[in-house]
Amino acid sequence: MVSSSARLAALFWDVDGTLAETERDGHLVAFNRAFAACGLPWRWNDRDYGRLLRVSGGLERLMHDMANRADAPASLEERAALARAIHARKNEYYVELVRSGAIPLRNGVMTLMQECREHALPMGIATTTSRVNVEALLAMHLGARWRAWFSVVVCGEDVQRKKPDPEVYACAVAALGLSPHQSLAIEDSPDGAAAANAAGVPVVVARSAYFAGTHIHGALAIGPGLHARKGWQPTLRAQNDSREMVGLEDLEAWWQLAQRG
Repeated sequence: MVSSSARLAALFWDVDGTLAETERDGHLVAFNRAFAACGLPWRWNDRDYGRLLRVSGGLERLMHDMANRADAPASLEERAALARAIHARKNEYYVELVRSGAIPLRNGVMTLMQECREHALPMGIATTTSRVNVEALLAMHLGARWRAWFSVVVCGEDVQRKKPDPEVYACAVAALGLSPHQSLAIEDSPDGAAAANAAGVPVVVARSAYFAGTHIHGALAIGPGLHARKGWQPTLRAQNDSREMVGLEDLEAWWQLAQRG
């Protein structure tokens, strides 16, 4: 057990769904554009994509979807080749969407990031999405020197296994020379929370659009987003400054709860 006088040593951010509603506003739109560009009649709607998010990884979602399509290539090799082509085109469209300003950060994200910087709390990115997508999103919102905001950035290309496997968090924690319990993760999905938990990293869940009502196990706290102090479980304590957003003091209070467990 860690002393209650200990302090949170690092904050890890997931990307898709946590920093921005990238799945709804970016990846889904980009996939459909990629289907059209590849001459395919396929289209995913909101409900389709919500179901497909149970499969971690864009390539994996494509392969899963094709396995159930009569008009997909018959052989596994042909499907894999087509999936790679679609995915590459999708990433190009995703970057275009980001650069057009179509994918804002979720409300409260920038405020909390700035607060972490002001208090010299190291931050990291722990995601299994593609590095090109991460770079596009963060460069758009944090500027060309976005990398300086983070002490470690672990992306899909850096690991062998995607969430819910804990590898991404194990890598991020090791890169900072920390024990998992010294850090905290912010996630939005069951797979993300499971990955953090399996790595021993306490996790807070800010629900995203596709996981607004999904049961998520093992979180220190679950709420509608960093933009609002209402709706969180456990209930957030009152603040002297009557702030409306979730702040670093709240994260540290939740983290302390984990240390007493």
